[in-house]
Amino acid sequence: MGARAQKNDILLVEDDFDVRDMMTFFLESEGYRVTAAANGQEAIDYLKKGQTPRLILLDLMMPVMNGWEFRQQQQQDPRLSQIPVVVISADSNVREKANRLGASNYLAKPIEFDVLLKVIKSLC
Repeated sequence: MGARAQKNDILLVEDDFDVRDMMTFFLESEGYRVTAAANGQEAIDYLKKGQTPRLILLDLMMPVMNGWEFRQQQQQDPRLSQIPVVVISADSNVREKANRLGASNYLAKPIEFDVLLKVIKSLC
């Protein structure tokens, strides 16, 4: 059995080091426990070790394994498919793409941190 999700566990999947670092720092300062992955493959590897975060913040455009490929693998695993995903992207069609991926919500880059917190609180 995998590790149980705590109310404040978040998996952040973002390839841009500066964005990933800034978001991790901000969320941790707000009391969240953040695990960061630089691409979808790192995120899948982390989840397959039995970790179950409360929420996944997912960038779409990444090397190695992009957000689309990550989401496809996540949805194929019954345990992982239950974890809500918030798509984060600078793409002008982020809303449409998030809907096509079956995401719980979406945020457009640049991210407004007050909006990010509202979205996280609504899903956690």
